[in-house]
Amino acid sequence: MWRILFAAVFWGFNWPAVKILLGGASPWTLRAAGLAGGFCVLLVILAVMGRSLRLPAAAVRPVVVGGLLNIVGFNVCAVFAQLTMPTSRAAIVTFTMPLWAQLFGWIWLGEKLDRLRLVSLSLGMGGLGLLSVPFWPVIAAGGVPFGLVYALGAAIFWALGTVYLKRNPIPGEPLAGVAWQIFVGAVVCTLAMLAFETPYLDLSDPKRFTAFVYHIVLPQGIVYVVWFALLTRVAASTAALGTLLIPIFGVIGAVVLLGDRPTTLDMAGLALILAAVGGDTLFRRRIAAG
Repeated sequence: MWRILFAAVFWGFNWPAVKILLGGASPWTLRAAGLAGGFCVLLVILAVMGRSLRLPAAAVRPVVVGGLLNIVGFNVCAVFAQLTMPTSRAAIVTFTMPLWAQLFGWIWLGEKLDRLRLVSLSLGMGGLGLLSVPFWPVIAAGGVPFGLVYALGAAIFWALGTVYLKRNPIPGEPLAGVAWQIFVGAVVCTLAMLAFETPYLDLSDPKRFTAFVYHIVLPQGIVYVVWFALLTRVAASTAALGTLLIPIFGVIGAVVLLGDRPTTLDMAGLALILAAVGGDTLFRRRIAAG
């Protein structure tokens, strides 16, 4: 079970790490550098583990589509969300991604929306409604709540990528599949960086330098290895429960490292979303156990 906690802590604390980095980096540059660094870390890990980076030709399409959705869409929207709203709130809103995956699974995979899933979706949407309250004045004035749009975009892109890869799994070594998706993300973000901004990444501050090393070595490298090792040892439903801890540690990290002060609405929204995702998973495990 230590692997669940390990993944949740380091993926959760990646949220404040990115916010720290944004104090000395432009968004596209940060994503290009971070993804390129993560790809290099995974190359080293694969070499040390004696695993091949080679994938069959049939993997090209799912790698590219998965890279565009799961890596580019998720990471870019998440970083822009942090530029326009508190980190703790961005982490909570983005965590609605399992709920969107349920919805898209029903639409595209024909997965049944039973009573339990409908309750889960209702709770999750209620939590999202609470989290959107601070943006109501902007919406009422005819404006666009960009922070909310970006955070929801991150969740939706991740969910779309998950559903796509469920229907079109990447053949071959799973870690190699992740590495190549990150490579696709690095290439796309590098091209966008050159097209949309003047590259800027200042790591002269020790805090930002530490955050950058942490960002590429752990969340985009070692944690993936630990996560896939976890999936070979426990049921997917058990691993899914571990993801419940990610936004919790994201909020804790934002409070401790950034001085965020989540509002009562933020915490109520988080509670409803955790109940939605956790309740669905726990009840299904109980049903499966007989």
